[in-house]
Amino acid sequence: MRRTFLSACLVLLAGASVARAQECDRSDDSQQMMNICAGADYQAADARLNAAYQNLIGSDDADGKRLLQAAQRAWIAFRDAECAHTTTASAGGSIHAMEVSQCLTRLTNDRIKQLAASANCGEGNASCAGSDEVEGDEVQ
Repeated sequence: MRRTFLSACLVLLAGASVARAQECDRSDDSQQMMNICAGADYQAADARLNAAYQNLIGSDDADGKRLLQAAQRAWIAFRDAECAHTTTASAGGSIHAMEVSQCLTRLTNDRIKQLAASANCGEGNASCAGSDEVEGDEVQ
């Protein structure tokens, strides 16, 4: 019985891996393919975020690294909670995975811009600290 259960689990995992490995085809407008493409977009954004983070953390001193790590952990918690909140209306529906991936991608791209701006700030540049401007829009 236990061996049968284990075999069944392995078959399910193998099937899930094949489904995840399916490549995005933007000419296919089925919901399943839109979900796959949105997931691929998020994975690409996440890879860019990891590169930006590694670039920035490699240039910080010990205190800066500690603070950046804490900020990144807090940002991840915010991102996940924000996307859970903003996509709650579609929970259980076929569009939900796409909406979550799109939210994750949007927030990840915003974070990449934040990290890039931080990386481009020179030491002692007070204009970089606490800047709330994003692409010329001022926060009121």
